[in-house]
Amino acid sequence: MSSRELILGRLRAVLQRDAGNAAVARRAMADALGARRPGPRPAFDASPQAVLERFRVKSEQSSSTVDVVASEADVPAAVARYLSAMRLSASAVAWPALAGLDWAAAGLAVEARGARDADLVGITGCFCAVAETGTLMLCSSPESPAATSLLPETHIAVVHAGRIVAGMEEAWMLARSEFGALPRAVNFISGPSRTGDIEQTIVLGAHGPYRVHLVIVQA
Repeated sequence: MSSRELILGRLRAVLQRDAGNAAVARRAMADALGARRPGPRPAFDASPQAVLERFRVKSEQSSSTVDVVASEADVPAAVARYLSAMRLSASAVAWPALAGLDWAAAGLAVEARGARDADLVGITGCFCAVAETGTLMLCSSPESPAATSLLPETHIAVVHAGRIVAGMEEAWMLARSEFGALPRAVNFISGPSRTGDIEQTIVLGAHGPYRVHLVIVQA
């Protein structure tokens, strides 16, 4: 038994939870969330093209760079163009979920694994993206390790246009509907890591990547 299972088991014992009443509690929570009245939200066009454009604009305002490609097969070439233009290494690590793309044909040496200290470029997908704030939502799993977006100096994210939602509310609704139980780690990324702790001067890359490049896949 893992430490996580041991801790959760102790909590269930204190709360007198078992498989039966846990299911009842989950249904009650789902009912409560479904009956919840949404709070005020800024109004904007929620059509697919408008959502895509708003996400692009908000991402660029957060210091991300953005490229748009027609299909997932075009992603390796787009990544290679970006790395070449920025004079960055053609070696990278990528989520195992992206291992099926033909990176070698684009001249890239990509390893499908989580990032380590020496890795300079990390390529990920995302669970979804939030147009309202230009934010990526990343959910950890063996196929999508969290370190790949956090350790390398450069983070490149593949974003499918069909997974861009209007706001944070829709992102959480999508996660609940697809996962049921949320994964161990959920990370929200809005542009490069930054801090303004010293004399209120913004410094990029203080606690993570100082470059974030988004490749939006239209198909």
